[in-house]
Amino acid sequence: MAEINNVASNYKTSNKKVKKRSQLGYIWFRFKKNKLAMIGLAMLIVLIFIAVFADFLADYKADAINQNVKIRLQTPSSEHFFGTDQYGRDQFARVIFGTRISLFVGIVTIAISLVIGGIIGSIAAYYGGKTDNFLMRIMDVFLAIPATIFAIAIVSALGPGINNLLIALSISRIPQFARVVRSAIMPIKEQEYIEAARAYGTKDSRIIMKYIIPNAIGPIIVQATTTMASTILSVAALSFLGLGVQPPTPEWGSMLNDGKEQMRYYPHLVVIPGIAIIISVLSLNLIGDGLRDALDPRLKN
Repeated sequence: MAEINNVASNYKTSNKKVKKRSQLGYIWFRFKKNKLAMIGLAMLIVLIFIAVFADFLADYKADAINQNVKIRLQTPSSEHFFGTDQYGRDQFARVIFGTRISLFVGIVTIAISLVIGGIIGSIAAYYGGKTDNFLMRIMDVFLAIPATIFAIAIVSALGPGINNLLIALSISRIPQFARVVRSAIMPIKEQEYIEAARAYGTKDSRIIMKYIIPNAIGPIIVQATTTMASTILSVAALSFLGLGVQPPTPEWGSMLNDGKEQMRYYPHLVVIPGIAIIISVLSLNLIGDGLRDALDPRLKN
């Protein structure tokens, strides 16, 4: 009898693993069918590779930071692939290290705002009533202000710099995630298995973290990818205005600001960092669209 029970339990465990793998495999299958999403994924992988191995592709101090007026404003060549700027710094090296900074700020911003906004949205959706009203009205106040303008106000108050930029962008993105998480959880919290967990005496925090959020993860992931794209744009915009990453640290927006006065005669100073911004934002938006189609249950048939 014990052997039969062991066989039965092993069979159930294996079935669960197969089912889990099949669900992930089905999502990946649907994602692969979207050619534009796969192009976006390939571009993002290249950007991540560049950010991770930037130190092997160029010398940060010698090429991206140190000035050399003898080679200033050179056009793209075999020696300097993207030319040099008005200070004689290699544009190729600055674009590479700018990739690292933009992705770092984007990832950290999304992580912070997703955690805080997710907690607020989960509490509001799960408890409802006055708690939901109170939290969502606060989020509505912040949502009434455009995210980039809100970030500019915070950075202006705290002062420019990468740390204050992270704080400003994270705070400005929290209401978006709170709203998305709340809307994703609202229909799930009324399901029978949630009622069963409550009846069994499971703690609210465990119900939210183990049963509700995993089943609402689809729209949250899509929101994270699209928000990261807008965050990279905001980083570039704030740096262009002098409120973000400060010189001489290479960042795409600050590179645009440095090259705007020379763009008539040396357009590569603004075209190349502009293309880098376009590629990063486009790749994340394509991935977000692909994930939306792959994770939306209404599109499975």
